[in-house]
Amino acid sequence: MEISVLYEDNHLLLIEKPMNIPVQKDITGDQDLLTMLKHDLKMKYKKPGNVFLGLVHRLDRPVGGVMVFAKTSKSASRLSDAVRRQAIDRKYLAVARGVPDEDEAVLVHYLMKNSRANTVYTVPSYHKKGKKAVLEYTVIHKLKELSLLSVKLYTGRPHQIRVQLAAIGCPLYGDQKYGAWINEPGQQIALWAHSLKFEHPTKKEIIGAESFPPLKYPWDLFKLSSPEKTHEILQL
Repeated sequence: MEISVLYEDNHLLLIEKPMNIPVQKDITGDQDLLTMLKHDLKMKYKKPGNVFLGLVHRLDRPVGGVMVFAKTSKSASRLSDAVRRQAIDRKYLAVARGVPDEDEAVLVHYLMKNSRANTVYTVPSYHKKGKKAVLEYTVIHKLKELSLLSVKLYTGRPHQIRVQLAAIGCPLYGDQKYGAWINEPGQQIALWAHSLKFEHPTKKEIIGAESFPPLKYPWDLFKLSSPEKTHEILQL
């Protein structure tokens, strides 16, 4: 499988994750992104032994889009710290069922994960296992039964965007886990990691990249980009 490289230097690797691939090995045993990237780097640079590639954030298996990996332990440590400090600007594109009541809003929920079922639930703020989840959304375009949203993450909880949008009555198109009452089996979830922007861990300059989802339903209902322009490095 060919993986688009958006940016690479001695410290970083920014790529466009394909849809429906796990980021790292899981119980399915399916081919995973991290292993593929390590293999590609080993072949490309003819490296002996194991290749270091640090995983500093994740995307759900069905979700595609921009991801950053660390090629050195120093950059891995600094990027992980940036994630903890919420110093990485992460934006997503999402197609939701229905239209939110407000065109722009900050959503705050407390989430709890059932690891056995791999499902996340909203719980009251006083719940001892609840973790605060914050995102901001903007409605870009409205159709009769669907809306295109730009979503900015302030926290990085598992399934966060999916759960929080479902909690306001607007589950993602194609999401059978949190929108089974309206989505049909086999539909591809319409969530895409659109852009990343952050301070380079060693150069101390702002770097970023963005990508666009494939022009297939339901994305093709909205004017996102030209067919030739699937990703680009941000000019910052």
